Amino acid sequence: MKPDQCIFFQLAKANQLASRFLGQRVAKLNITPIQALVLGFLSDEDNITSSELGKRTGLDSATLTGIIDRLASAQYIERVENPANRRSNQICLTQLGKTQASEAVQVIVAANREFLKILTEQEQKEFRAVIRKLRDQAGRD
Repeated sequence: MKPDQCIFFQLAKANQLASRFLGQRVAKLNITPIQALVLGFLSDEDNITSSELGKRTGLDSATLTGIIDRLASAQYIERVENPANRRSNQICLTQLGKTQASEAVQVIVAANREFLKILTEQEQKEFRAVIRKLRDQAGRD
C-alpha cells in the first residue's frame, strides 16, 4: 500500500502538521496546543466538572488530569468543590486564566483561518463535516 492511499497514514501526518502549526502559534503564550484548546473550551463555559470538560474535549481522564494539574500550577484554573456533588470538583478559570484563555482563543481562531486558507469556504465546511462524520462513526464503534 502506498502512503497516499492509506487514510490512517494521511490522518496521522495531517494531525502532526496541524499540532506543530498550532504549537508554533501558541508558543508565545508559553502553553501547549492542548492547554490552549482546553482554556478555549473553558472560556466558553467554566465552572464545570472535569467529567464534563472531558466530554467536551474528548480527552480521557488521565490525560485531562495532567493538563488540569499543569494549568492549575500555572494559576490559570482552580478546582473548586462542586456544590451539587461534594465528591467532584468544578474547574474554574482564574482571572489570570480568563486573560490567557482570551488570548488563546484569539490565537486559535487566527491559526484556524491561516491553516485552512488554501480551502474555499465551501471546502472548509465540507472538510469539517467529513471529519465530524468520521469522528461520530468512530465513537459508535
